[in-house]
Amino acid sequence: MPNGPYVGLWARLENFRHDDLTALLESRDVVHATMLRCTQHLASGEDFRWLWPTVAPAVRKALTDAYYATQIEGMDLDELARVSRQLLTGKTLTRRDLGQLLTDRFPGRAPGRLAEAIELLEALVHPPPHSTWGRWGHRRGTPVTLADEWLGRPLTDAPQPEAMVLRYLAAFGPASVMDIQAWSGSTRLRKVVEGLRPKLRAFRDEQGGELLDLPDAPLGEPDRPAPVRFLPAFDNAVLGYRDRTRVISEENRRRIAPRASGGVPLFLVDGFAEGSWTLTNGHLHIAPFRPLSGSEKAAVRDEAARLLAFVAPDNTEPSFTLE
Repeated sequence: MPNGPYVGLWARLENFRHDDLTALLESRDVVHATMLRCTQHLASGEDFRWLWPTVAPAVRKALTDAYYATQIEGMDLDELARVSRQLLTGKTLTRRDLGQLLTDRFPGRAPGRLAEAIELLEALVHPPPHSTWGRWGHRRGTPVTLADEWLGRPLTDAPQPEAMVLRYLAAFGPASVMDIQAWSGSTRLRKVVEGLRPKLRAFRDEQGGELLDLPDAPLGEPDRPAPVRFLPAFDNAVLGYRDRTRVISEENRRRIAPRASGGVPLFLVDGFAEGSWTLTNGHLHIAPFRPLSGSEKAAVRDEAARLLAFVAPDNTEPSFTLE
């Protein structure tokens, strides 16, 4: 969903404009690719160079899932990767075209499944305009190209799990080792964390579990109110922990679970997910999980008006409904 990251940045940054991200994507300073949790994200080009080698082992494990395994059974994956790089060298292809070319070399396989498998084997990126502002649903004809060619420099040779852990804590700490693993999709990070322990500080949560953070990271004031924020589907503020009750109650998580695979945009009240929202033809529909107080409703309406000015700036009569 190309528009999601734009909303995520808008919710976090003052005076953020669409062109601020689009320019970074077009200049190749930011890339859109499969990485964390074997799902698609944005990352700076420099970060992707070390992040992909770090998460690649976990990403490639997805090839054992039945969805892929039935189509790649008996194949030499090194040969599949080599042929794919050969086909993509110097060019950008859609997944469909890449899949068709692969079935010419490996007949009897599903082209779409082969093309998707390549994104788990090789570092590929989805170049603009696929990843730029303009569509709320998934775009068809996903383009893929070799990451090292797109960036103009090779990816790092060695994984950097320590850098990944420190960057995670800078954004999401205090957090547990299990939180880091859930966010990254990687396992066996406890040894990495233990090696970093002299550089970290530890806390205990309400249940006595250990939470780790950077030594100079600021801590939120527990009684300080948090403003209403509208988040896009699949936002890492919600998915960044194993214990998601830090952001959304278990009751509300179960409420949205039946449609979570398609992505559920949420809004926060005082730092917790208290409802979902959808945008259709410039109309914003807001569905709280519980009755909101008068002051909460006013704050949600104010933020909804700001959101509409960002997501539908050309609408002469933007509107929203608050249940």
